[in-house]
Amino acid sequence: MALTNPYQAYQQNSVTTASPGELTLMLYNGCLKFLKQARAAIEQKNIQEKNTNLIKAQKIIQELMVTLNMDMDVSENLLALYDYMNRRLIEVNMKNDLDILAEVEGYVVEFRDTWKEVVQLNRKQQFGNGGQI
Repeated sequence: MALTNPYQAYQQNSVTTASPGELTLMLYNGCLKFLKQARAAIEQKNIQEKNTNLIKAQKIIQELMVTLNMDMDVSENLLALYDYMNRRLIEVNMKNDLDILAEVEGYVVEFRDTWKEVVQLNRKQQFGNGGQI
């Protein structure tokens, strides 16, 4: 499949060359994007757009769940948190509750920010370049 759009080619290249840590960071950022789009759709009373974006966010959370390394102690706690977030997004979809959406956004921001720090520290250790993303 040839990509003629330079932006699509850049996106494809950034995904195929990213480390597992960077891919996880991309998932968190994508989830936040879809949550913000869902918020805007709720505010505009666009039910179809809200549903589409909440489902996309849920799929990302489900991907994060299935890719957990369950051999690590922290994974069980993360699995429970991801499951909670997923269930809360179902509630948002049913009730159009912006407070619940804000709660989930808060968790995703915390995960994303923590993960970004981990990626930066890893890069710093690996390459000694300050770990800037």
